[in-house]
This record gives sequence, C-alpha cells and structure tokens, in this order.
Amino acid sequence: MLQVRVICPAETTDAALAVLRADPGATLVTVQRGAAVDPAGDLVECMLAREAADGVLEGLTGLGITHSGGIGLEQIDTVLSDVADEAVEAAPGSPSDAVVWEELVAQTGEASTLTPSYLAFITIACLLAVVGVATDSPVTIVGAMVVGPEFGPLAGTAVALVSKDFRLAAHSSLALLVGFPVAMAIAWLATLLFRNLGWITREGMDNIHNVDFIYKVGPFSVVVALLAGAAGMLALMTPKSAALVGVFISVTTIPAAGFAVVAATVGEWHKAFMSIGQLAVNMVGIVVAGVLVLWVRPRYGKRGGALDRLKRWWLTDVR
Repeated sequence: MLQVRVICPAETTDAALAVLRADPGATLVTVQRGAAVDPAGDLVECMLAREAADGVLEGLTGLGITHSGGIGLEQIDTVLSDVADEAVEAAPGSPSDAVVWEELVAQTGEASTLTPSYLAFITIACLLAVVGVATDSPVTIVGAMVVGPEFGPLAGTAVALVSKDFRLAAHSSLALLVGFPVAMAIAWLATLLFRNLGWITREGMDNIHNVDFIYKVGPFSVVVALLAGAAGMLALMTPKSAALVGVFISVTTIPAAGFAVVAATVGEWHKAFMSIGQLAVNMVGIVVAGVLVLWVRPRYGKRGGALDRLKRWWLTDVR
C-alpha cells in the first residue's frame, strides 16, 4: 500500500477528506487540524491501495492542493490491518500491477535529468565499453551495460510522449543529446591514447570475435530492443524494479557507442556506422515499446487504459 501525506489549507481539508472517504481503496484516514506550519494548514494522512492511487490523486490535485500545500507518497511494504486488507480487496485490479502515474512521472523525471553524476556514469560506461571492445571481453561489455544510465531518459521520453509532458520530453532529450556526445568524445580521447600506446590496433579489431555482436544489426536487434523496452517500462510501473538489471544487460546502447568510437579511431568506418545503427535501433525500439506498454496499461484506476476499454467493449457490446 501507499501512505499518503497531505498538507492543505484549512478551507480545503473537508473536501480532501471527502475525496478519501469516497474511494474504497483509502483507509486508516487521520487528520490533524493546524498541524502544518509552513505552509500553514492541516495534515491529512491515509493508507491507500496502489490500484486506487491515480483516482484519489486526481481528486486531491483537482482541489489545488499541489499549489497551496503538497502531497507526499511513500511505499509501505507491510500493513497489519484488516481494514487495510479490505481496502485492497475493494480497489479494482491487482496491487502488483497497479500503475501510479504521478509516481511514474516523478521517477522518470528524476532519472532523465542531465546532472554531473549522469554525465559521469554514462562516460564511465562508455569507457568500459571501449576497454571491452579493445580486449574482446564480453564481461567488460556487460559491466558497461549495467553502469550506463541511458535507460532513464529513454523511459522518460516514452512517458513524455504518452502524457504530452513537454518539460519531461525536453529534459529527456537534453540528457540523451548531450550525454552521448560528451561520453563518446571523452572515450575518443581515451582511445587515441590507447592507440598511441599500442594497446588498440586495427589488426586487433579484425580479430574480435566475442563482442562483434555489438555492431551486427539484424532483425533480432529490433526484437531485443522492443522486449527490453517493454520489460523496463513494466519494471518502472510496478514494484518489480529488480527486473531493470536484466533490461540493462539485454540492450547494446552504450556498447554500440563505445564500439563506434574504437572503430572510427582505427579507420573501420563500416563497423563504426553499423554500431551507430545498432545504437539508433536500440534507442528507438526501447521508446516505442515503452509507449506501447503505457498505452495498453491503465493510467488511472477509474479511467482505465486500452485493456480496460477492450474489456468494457467485450462485456457491453459483444456479449
């Protein structure tokens, strides 16, 4: 369940309580009059079933609380309460599959922001990819996949396209359009150094066999990108975040960028262009799959998504 913490002006408290009482997924509702200091107001708290969250949040934000106060959400893993269990049962859908849209937007927005730490991670990942290509080491390539932070802005792009959030779209695009060129430029300087030291040669590139899958674009490149994008978006939308590690390992975005740098440095332009193509295929595939998953899955507990619309059509029109 989710713990909802609402700070609101005294004149909107009764309306906020009415929103919570009207939804069967909200329970253990408490109010402390005058408890809020800055901004001044009341404190309202409740336990909320995840599958009811979007409907309740829509009602609370409609009262203007996000402008005059604030709403906080916190995931609670264990709640020992019969009434809480009844609220989960009364809410439509399954808690493990529920999508809290505001939570998803906030999560992808944070992961899509261009920050020094983001640039550091994507640069380190690209350098690891260069080393993995130079040493023909799949293990190092996997390390580069896991370290790379690029899935955040790719998922943010998908969320922005569905929600028409132009601010999130701008942040995600900036992170991708700045992050990759900066990382590849630094990796290129490192590759030049490695080549001058004799650690990277064109002959060595011809003998690569364990990591040559990076630049070989084929139909399965599209399949893997779509599956990884779908799995990654599902992991973000539900509590199954551990699945993101598998997503990071399955796509070759960062390795493709690193391979392109090494190939271009030694004059293997054909492989460099193929690597860029692999990078583009993976990025587009992840975004497309993310958009499709968001479109199919319900965005609001009461409004529903494509699957809910299909179910209602089947029950009412067909049957």
